[in-house]
Amino acid sequence: MADLVVGMAKSVVEGTLSKAQAAIEEEGKLRQSAQRNLVFIAAEFQMMQSFLHVADDERLKNAVVKTWVMQIRDLAYDVEDCIEFVVHLDKRNRWWVRLLQPVRWAMPCLAPLQLDEAVDELDRLKARVEEVSMRNTRYSLISDSGSKPSSTAEAVNGTATAFNRLIRATTDAQKSWQGDLTQLLAEKEGGGVISVWGTGRGDLGTTSIVWSAYTDHQTSFACRAWVKLRHPFNPDEFVRSLMAQFYAQEQQQQQEEEEEDIVPVEKMKAGQGHLLDEFVRYVKEKRFLVVLEDLSTMEEWNTITTFFPKRKQNNGSCIIVSTQQFEVASLSVGHPYHVRHLSKLSDDHSVYAFFKMESQRDGDNTTPDRASKKQAAEQWIKDHGLVGRESAVKDLDSICSKKACRFFQVMSVWGIAGIGKSVLVKHLFCDKIRKSKVYENYAWVELSNPFNLWDFCQSLLLSFESQALQIQWTANHGTMGSKNPIVECCEKLKSTCFIIIDGLQSTEEWDMIQDKLVSGSNPKNVVIVITTDEKIATHCRGPKGPLTYNVKALEPEAAFQLFKKESNMGITNIKLQELVSKCGGIPKVIVEIAVSMAKRKVKLMERAGSINDKFVKELETNREFDSLLGLFDWMQSYFRNCPDSLKPCIFYLSIFSPKQLIRRRRLVRRWIAEGYSRDSHDNTAEENGEEQFCSLLNLSIIQQPSSVGLGGNRMVSCGVNGFFREYIVSRRLEENLVFELDGSCAPTTQRTGRHLVIAESWVRDEIVYKSIDFSKLRSLTVSGEWESFFISESMKMLRVLDLEDALKVEYSDLKKIVKWFPRLKFLSLRGHTEICHLPSSIGDLRQLQSLDLSKLTTPAVSGLSKIAKMNLEMDILKKEDVNSLGELPELCILRLYFQQLEGDELKFHTITHTYEDKSYLKLKVLEIACSRGSSLTISFGEKTMKELERLKVDSSSWSSGRFSGLENLPELKEVLLNGSHVETSKIDQSRDQA
Repeated sequence: MADLVVGMAKSVVEGTLSKAQAAIEEEGKLRQSAQRNLVFIAAEFQMMQSFLHVADDERLKNAVVKTWVMQIRDLAYDVEDCIEFVVHLDKRNRWWVRLLQPVRWAMPCLAPLQLDEAVDELDRLKARVEEVSMRNTRYSLISDSGSKPSSTAEAVNGTATAFNRLIRATTDAQKSWQGDLTQLLAEKEGGGVISVWGTGRGDLGTTSIVWSAYTDHQTSFACRAWVKLRHPFNPDEFVRSLMAQFYAQEQQQQQEEEEEDIVPVEKMKAGQGHLLDEFVRYVKEKRFLVVLEDLSTMEEWNTITTFFPKRKQNNGSCIIVSTQQFEVASLSVGHPYHVRHLSKLSDDHSVYAFFKMESQRDGDNTTPDRASKKQAAEQWIKDHGLVGRESAVKDLDSICSKKACRFFQVMSVWGIAGIGKSVLVKHLFCDKIRKSKVYENYAWVELSNPFNLWDFCQSLLLSFESQALQIQWTANHGTMGSKNPIVECCEKLKSTCFIIIDGLQSTEEWDMIQDKLVSGSNPKNVVIVITTDEKIATHCRGPKGPLTYNVKALEPEAAFQLFKKESNMGITNIKLQELVSKCGGIPKVIVEIAVSMAKRKVKLMERAGSINDKFVKELETNREFDSLLGLFDWMQSYFRNCPDSLKPCIFYLSIFSPKQLIRRRRLVRRWIAEGYSRDSHDNTAEENGEEQFCSLLNLSIIQQPSSVGLGGNRMVSCGVNGFFREYIVSRRLEENLVFELDGSCAPTTQRTGRHLVIAESWVRDEIVYKSIDFSKLRSLTVSGEWESFFISESMKMLRVLDLEDALKVEYSDLKKIVKWFPRLKFLSLRGHTEICHLPSSIGDLRQLQSLDLSKLTTPAVSGLSKIAKMNLEMDILKKEDVNSLGELPELCILRLYFQQLEGDELKFHTITHTYEDKSYLKLKVLEIACSRGSSLTISFGEKTMKELERLKVDSSSWSSGRFSGLENLPELKEVLLNGSHVETSKIDQSRDQA
């Protein structure tokens, strides 16, 4: 019997051991399988990443390629979620749980093993990755993606582009001030021919510019006509079209004078045989304005000119020629001629006007009269008043005046397209011409694209002495190519010069200019570079290093004033106020919309409402706003070329409402939780997040409110620029990022995305809410009243839960949050004083990095190993609370608000068995606020807060308080007491005394 018992025992033990070993082996195989899948997925994504790096714009316009890229993006999101799940698996080997696998069917309470779930998910993802890769092969998407189309190379290396030809045109004549066509018509009282030519494909933007001048009745013409030329040219039809319009205008005048009505058609029939004679009489006796659209050849032009009187007999009449041919534009006006830049619609599409130069007095071969140049500068300033930029002009003038007489100074003015850089600098430029006696020569050059140093120097010389060059060019027409303008420029720059270089697009362009022209120049010269790129602005420097000036968007009040000035209307109406706010303080947008609104005589508010409803679409598609195409081209180019790490940060801004003030720390910590700001080789995630914040601030994508920051130049809160927010919102559905519940919504399966925003105005419809797919949701932001059904068990991927602007969140809701959202990294309950303590299960949130709370009776956060930021408000702060906070290994920012302190001293040092333990290992920012009436003493131990950089204390009775142990904080750089800085010397002195 004993042998049987022993034998049975051995058998059971042997079987148990065998099962245990099998479970251990299975656990290892599962981990190895997960690792193999991750290696395969990583390799495939490296190839996909390489394709995305080299894919050119033309390839991405292909709808199939674009779809494939979107599939890569969605797959990348899912893989990232799965990897995070794998990384944060419980590392303990739970093989013994597998012994229960056979009886799992009888014990449904046993949850599936996390490792099994991870392996299954990785198997599915691997299959998806393989399918995406095979799809590329199937449709030949990546083949030869690194090469550029041959046509592009030919275009770059071939004959001169339109821009090059235009610069050569400016070397034939004087490069005048930039202006509009209406102004040019007013200036040319003697009449003549003006040709309008655009550098891009088609007549995009050209027609609207000509039409604006044609319909402007400030210029006095007795009759006007617009003819779209037909090909081949038909003289009879041409004359009939002109006379029909002349007669129609004459009839209108007769009706106003109550004369007998004769309709134009009847009058033309009555004079059918003498129509040409009647036309000749008209154009000789009356001052007319005729627009010829789509003139294509000089043969047509030579025929047309025979119908009109010569210039000396034209009574101040004017013909505007609209053409897509550069040669026709330059030859039709005659030689010599001026070129005036009318509008820049995009980087490669500008509109120019050509007109004949006035003849000079005999023997006048000198440089332009300085008095006339000064008069022109005064007139420009008079015609272009500044709104909201007065202090900026003073700042620029002050910067330019510093040490200008002692060394060659280079300054860069940069900012986004349309922000008003050129207008701001031109005010300074004109002011220097009017008042300064330091400089002998002034020049303003707009760079061509692609850049050519030879052409640049020719333009620079013409801007210095245009009349003298014109006479020289006329006399040496055949040998102009043998001259070297670079050498002439170097000689010219030995005199004192004030130079503006507008439109620099690369550092290489500056290097060429600096290498050939700056060396050996007069040390009193000043060069101002205007660019849209901060890196280019920083790269352009003189001997003393970079000097940059960032042009920001207008303040709201200045934006309203500018709109009022341009539209001649008040902005008390809410729709108009909303419209101006959406312009984001960008002067170009404000002016274009104001001018459009000023033309409206009826249904003004309806028009404002229609623009508000589809703001970006209206500006992009309505030909009335063609001049804004350059701004949208710049925005598309910027979003395409900006660092990949910055793109999600920008699109993320659409989560916040238009007028909402966003705390800086809240935004940065959310970026970190989302994975947009990560640790790098040189910087922490926090530091990278701060850099990203500053980048968006410099670009005016986010704006600083009127309130000042916590200390120094640091900003506490920001707002999203209205124009950029509208642009981002118009694209966010394409990116499948943010979706919003606002107003009254119907159930639909189309609401899906990574980030959900519940607006305060939403009606809280539970049926609609439960129809949404939350399986891929990463963040939930709630404004207004909180509902318990907002917590869904399907939000397994949720990383960010921001309830700062929510109302009526209860403790029971917090318990559900902790239970159902184990992947949370950011949790904000700021302002919810009704939640006084944390559930004991808070330690289950092992990935939590930021916890923002308002009022707690006890922290109870010792289990939060990943927490990096914490805001705590407590009635009584106890010693054990301080000690438990010091044990958090990743805590970087701690803000403590309390009513009372247990004891008379706040001690930041933990003692165990008479020895001090290391505490607050990574803390960098400590803020303390105490409302108690008695004195407060704060002491720091020898092994605490070795990384602390900033200490802030707000206490009503600090005058009798004191610090102890500051000498133990080697990295401390800043101390604030009740909002005032303590000088660093005093901190150092405290260390020395210790």
